[in-house]
Amino acid sequence: MGSILFLVCQRKLCLLYTILILMVSASSAQNQIEQVELPFQKDLIPEGIAIDSISRKIYVNSLKHNKIVRCDFDGKNQEDFVKSNQYGYLPGFGMTIKGDTLFALGNNLPKSSNKSVLLLLNTQTGALIKSYTIDNSDFIYLNDIAVGPKGKLYITDSESDNIYTLNPQKDALEIFFSHPEIKHPNGIAISPDGKTLFLATYTSGIRVLDIGSQKLINHNNDFKGIDGMKFYQNSLLAIVNGKRDATQNGLFRFYLDKNLSKIVSEEKLASFQNPTDIPTTFALFNNQMFYVSDSQLDMLNQENYEILNASELKDYILTKQPIHSKHRKNQNP
Repeated sequence: MGSILFLVCQRKLCLLYTILILMVSASSAQNQIEQVELPFQKDLIPEGIAIDSISRKIYVNSLKHNKIVRCDFDGKNQEDFVKSNQYGYLPGFGMTIKGDTLFALGNNLPKSSNKSVLLLLNTQTGALIKSYTIDNSDFIYLNDIAVGPKGKLYITDSESDNIYTLNPQKDALEIFFSHPEIKHPNGIAISPDGKTLFLATYTSGIRVLDIGSQKLINHNNDFKGIDGMKFYQNSLLAIVNGKRDATQNGLFRFYLDKNLSKIVSEEKLASFQNPTDIPTTFALFNNQMFYVSDSQLDMLNQENYEILNASELKDYILTKQPIHSKHRKNQNP
């Protein structure tokens, strides 16, 4: 009887040990940087990226071909989701997914033919839900988008000091907020409760906007050069690619105070693989930042959308960067 009990206990210990090893291995894998080659055409020149957590699909748009492509997390099953110029799509910019809806921005940037569009697309069927355009005498550049918990959306116009939103009564895009201190806003993020916007501006750093009062609640700062930006666990994650000194670019985390009213510290999570790489935006999934390592944006003439040197184009690499703090202590002044 004693020997039987001993064998049973041994088997249970072996099982527990196996489970522990698998858990440690899974945790270790999640903390490792992973890179996957994307099978897209080399002259895609991607800008926006979004993830459908339900189908586990990655969506990437194209500045060169006015389309949206998608594939699995491992780069397989590549297909066109929106074909070139379909639904009036333009060179692709910011994208995000909320539920089963893909929000995709596009712009024609040459001033002679300037136009902006926002497409709402069903991720399951690919059907167009709605299209909104802005085409007037002002030069408009709808760059990035954030969608709140109740579906309220906010869009940066990088050519002005305007933030756009969708007026449901008029069923049209309109200016929600404008201020000279937020000139040329790029990345945009929203708090989980939908009450606070974070704007990555060219002139005054990351500005915090109280949506209810429509007032800026922090001061000018030097957190500049930011492209894509998202809210994450009482902080802001960002791709910094606009510094003149390329060694200062990279993936950053900006920690907020408990009221989400100001930045209290910053941390560089990672440098780019090559100093000349130009990643633009990223998507969040399972505590990882998903981004295209190099958009090759410097290979595109944005006046005529021609490739400068096709022979130098490379394959695209998707990087999955784990989000973890290296040394930060809790700071909530």
